[in-house]
Amino acid sequence: MYASKQEQKSEDSGDMLLAGRNIPILVGIFTMTATWVGGGYINGTAEAVFDKTKGLVWAQAPWGYALSLVIGGTFFAGVMRKNGFTTMLDPFEKRYGKKVTSLLFIPALVGEVFWSAAILVALGTTFGVILDYDFHNSILISAAIAIGYTVLGGLLSVAYTDVIQLICIFIGLVIALPSIVNYAGGWDVLWMKYQQEFTVNAFVLPDFTAPAWGTKIWTWLDLAFLLVLGGVPWQVYFQRVLSSPDARTARNLSYIAAVGCIVMAIPAIVIGMVGATADWQAAGTKAPADASLVLPYVLQHLTPPIVATIGLSAVAAAVMSSVDSSILSASSMFVWNVYRPLFRPDAGEEEVKKVIRVAILVIGGIATLLALQVKSVYGLWYLCADLVYVVLFPQLTMALFYKKANTIGAMSGACVGLFLRIGGGETLLGLPMFLPYPMAHNGTSDFPFRTFAMLMSIFTIYLVSLLSQSINQAQPLLENEE
Repeated sequence: MYASKQEQKSEDSGDMLLAGRNIPILVGIFTMTATWVGGGYINGTAEAVFDKTKGLVWAQAPWGYALSLVIGGTFFAGVMRKNGFTTMLDPFEKRYGKKVTSLLFIPALVGEVFWSAAILVALGTTFGVILDYDFHNSILISAAIAIGYTVLGGLLSVAYTDVIQLICIFIGLVIALPSIVNYAGGWDVLWMKYQQEFTVNAFVLPDFTAPAWGTKIWTWLDLAFLLVLGGVPWQVYFQRVLSSPDARTARNLSYIAAVGCIVMAIPAIVIGMVGATADWQAAGTKAPADASLVLPYVLQHLTPPIVATIGLSAVAAAVMSSVDSSILSASSMFVWNVYRPLFRPDAGEEEVKKVIRVAILVIGGIATLLALQVKSVYGLWYLCADLVYVVLFPQLTMALFYKKANTIGAMSGACVGLFLRIGGGETLLGLPMFLPYPMAHNGTSDFPFRTFAMLMSIFTIYLVSLLSQSINQAQPLLENEE
């Protein structure tokens, strides 16, 4: 409510999207960290560490997204903020035009919507495990709150609540940590048990020389690059970058947030380790039937009731900090890069602000309906993350750094990347592999086809743009670009 009053003082619709490009430094640190530290991040990290088929080595998100913030800050944040863009899609609109940008908006939108739905499902599941509360009501209540304050205050309300939510996450999980580690017999005992249980998978990085890894090492590298590079082209990140006072601040916020990502993942990693090595029978219950439930299970059964309640608050805060950001990001791109340029180029500031609010309600409603109807949307979001890596990362990189990138090259690169990615199949969605990638077994391949598709997409944009300059001249990113 406080943030909404601040936002209403401005008549500029851009202030609703970017908080007047003058977000306070401390608030910026928290909200930039919250870019990735949310419900999916916390729950997913604990899940990977706990899962007997994965282990700590496959919990790549903490360091992967941290490196993503470093790369984003080093190569992308400065140029995006310096050019004064409003959304991540603005460089596409400058280089390729409005119609192509509206097509590239689709994978960005789908990724944000399914991400929001997935973490709403995580919240409903958490409440169901710990409080035996109705799954649907949990989703409806949390979605209503997140959508409500996002509609009222835009990015400023999201940023201010990110501060509170990250503090809740940190305090809640840190309070739970001593009880959990003590239950395991101390850190030394816990680490010894975990190594015995997971052997080569018990470490952060794989042993590249270990025979046990075989060709799986290529899959590990493929997913690592997906997180590191595919974590860059998200509007939820660039909304924070573009709200910074200047380019230097945008870079520094990215670097500080990278450290925050690592720190905030430590409690989740420890919780996953304790869940994997705990004697659940002695605790009077069975191990969680699904690895995704390990975080609430450990809090519920292995800690005192008051600690479990505080830990639940941390999980709820983590989910909230993700939902509001994704909904606002998707709405920002739709209004700024689709509605305004294609349908209402003469729309006034008040109309744009009203449409932003309507878009937040509609996109938030769609994400909520998905969460209510489909209890497992992680597979769909997983594929969307792949598409962001394969399609949007090459497009953003070439639009910013290759002056000859044109419309024909952009569309060719998107088609090539999409075809090569889908050709690798997706077991989570039941999509068969139809391209003859090497290292194939049981319908899947250890070949890094995601990264291969991304690189071929970049090469296609480069080559086709170069060859088609005579029929499709590249458009300048800025008016004074040479």
